[in-house]
Amino acid sequence: MLYIVPTPIGNLKDITLRALEVLQSVDGIICEDTRHACILLNHYAIKKPLLVLNDFNESKNLPQILDKLKEGQNLALISDAGTPLISDPGYKLVRECLQENLEVDSIPGPTASITALTLSGLPPDKFLFLGYLPEKSGNRKKLLENLSAIHNIINTTFIIYIAPHKLLRTLNDLKEIIGDKEVVLAKELTKIHQKVSKKVVSEFLNEFQKSKPKGEYILLFNLKAY
Repeated sequence: MLYIVPTPIGNLKDITLRALEVLQSVDGIICEDTRHACILLNHYAIKKPLLVLNDFNESKNLPQILDKLKEGQNLALISDAGTPLISDPGYKLVRECLQENLEVDSIPGPTASITALTLSGLPPDKFLFLGYLPEKSGNRKKLLENLSAIHNIINTTFIIYIAPHKLLRTLNDLKEIIGDKEVVLAKELTKIHQKVSKKVVSEFLNEFQKSKPKGEYILLFNLKAY
């Protein structure tokens, strides 16, 4: 059995009893990075063999993990933070397990996008999670341009994950395409320095030109509000 186990997005207390029970019972834990995994596992005194699965070694390590599952081992898949597969590795593993008729179960738990949505003050009844935007400028701008067409079909709140070194260029793209509109930025969710702010794009650009962005960001906006 493969268990998909969400882990805290910041505060180590944000883990379910069921998730802890699974992590304590499995034969091994599949993680992105052993350093991140050990912070959580050591906190809860969980000692299990660790198997690394990330974007760099997935094709190499996937057969080994599948073999263990076929042998009858129970394994838990975790990411560095939040629910695995959501802008994190693991999709190919789950797909292969299903094709091989290997059992998969998913444990409910934390996801940064939903936490940010509920704190944003934006309409939460319909939302579109875009994950990380394309790396190439042309592809990124084309995606943002298409959001208006999506909005014309269904009024939805858009959610985007952004690394700190890509925040300024994303805000500039957004200002160019949708205009100088109000957006929400969330960071450090569930941590001591949690911050959720709503400002027009130009105000955020001025702020980050004076103070370099740090930490992972979640950008949210709803075109109907404009």
